[in-house]
Formats: sequence, structure tokens, C-alpha cells
Amino acid sequence: MPETDLQQFLAECQVDAAVHALRPDYRVVLVAVDGIVPGPSDAGTEAMLRTAEAAAAATLRDGTVEEVPHVAAWRDAYRAFGAKPQRTRNSLEALMRRVPTGLPRVNRLTDLYNAVSVLHQIPLGGEDLARYSGPARLSRATGQEAFDTVADGVVVVVHPDAGEVVWGDDLGVTCRRWNWRQATRTQLRETTTSAVFVLDALHPVSDAALSDAADDLSARLARLGPDVRTHQRTIGGRPHGPTTP
Repeated sequence: MPETDLQQFLAECQVDAAVHALRPDYRVVLVAVDGIVPGPSDAGTEAMLRTAEAAAAATLRDGTVEEVPHVAAWRDAYRAFGAKPQRTRNSLEALMRRVPTGLPRVNRLTDLYNAVSVLHQIPLGGEDLARYSGPARLSRATGQEAFDTVADGVVVVVHPDAGEVVWGDDLGVTCRRWNWRQATRTQLRETTTSAVFVLDALHPVSDAALSDAADDLSARLARLGPDVRTHQRTIGGRPHGPTTP
């Protein structure tokens, strides 16, 4: 994908006013990347996950997962649009709950962003950019949008609840309940060479901490091939312009 296409994609991404009305403290950094040398989990991602597991275990020595400040903030956000956080957990909480038995090992890209998510205590999702149709948009759902997922081993199409906060593109929903579950269509694979990563933040995470997490992700992605290119865009908070490592 040409570098200008990465920049154009980011420029067209949107967060609807209805989402900011729900949580005025919401900010997101989108990181678009191309030139990745794809592959399965490896020694490098294993080391990252082990470091993340150790950091999370240290955090949880002093309290429960629900008491982690950014987890608690997302539980409140879920309640605000009618979701029950004890049944549908934000991605950070879901990962933190897996720490005692080990974070998942999926593929090089997924392992990398899961490690960064846990290390920085920020919900972080990754999507295959080649499988997108149009820009990414965060909105309140009408309830008519299509979301493809897997149920009992079979791909099915379901619909979000009306008012649910969802990421989507021109073809449908790519992630339900803000950062709960990704669509099958845009999941990262071992063959993925271009991707978009979504770093979500609410108070008490600062703009600086969010930017640091995005920069850390970009730096780690840059090691995945000699021709890797990354660009960032922040929506909400202070501007954080495109970068090329």
C-alpha cells in the first residue's frame, strides 16, 4: 500500500459526535502500518508477552482486575451505552483476566499488540487494513449494521444493539461494543502485511501516556521488516501528527 494511502485512510477516519457526547474524555490513536513481514508467533513476541505477563501480575498483587483504573473507567463506559461489563468485557480487562494462566499466543502481530496493550494498560485492537472497505468510523449503532462472527464454529452475521458503540467501515461493523469483539472479516492473520491499530483511552489515562503507547507500538512494528512504514492520527485530546520511524 503506498504511503499516501495510509495517510489518506487515517485522514478520513471519524469518531461521531454522539460518541464524544457519551464520553467527552475519549481519545483514540489510530496507527496505520504497511510493509510488515508476516509470520506466526516467534521468540520475539514470546519475550514481549512474558514481560507483559510479569508487569500485569505485579499490578494485580495490590488489587483485583476491576480495580485497575483504566479497566474501571471502561466498565463505566460500557454501562453508559447499556452493556453489562460483567458479561462483555473490554479488551484490556479480558487480557488482564488471562494473565494468571498466560496471555494468548496467536500470531506475530496479535501477540505484539496484546503485549503493548497490557504493558501500557490501554485497550488496543488490530485489523487487517487490506480487508477494510473505506475508512474506520466509531459511532452509535442503529442496530441494523452487519457484524460477522463465529458461533459454534460457523461464520454468522448478527447485529449490534441500538445505541451500542461500534467501529465499522463501508461493509459493516468491525468491532462491537467499542473494544469488545472484532469481526471475522478484518482479523489479523499470519499473512497480514498492512494493518490499522486502535488505541483507546479514557480518563485517568493522560494524552502523554496514550501517545507513549502508540509510539511504543510503532517502534515495535518497525522491527517487523525492512520496509515497514507507520503513520499515526489522534482523534480527541492534543494533536499527534503522522510519524515515520
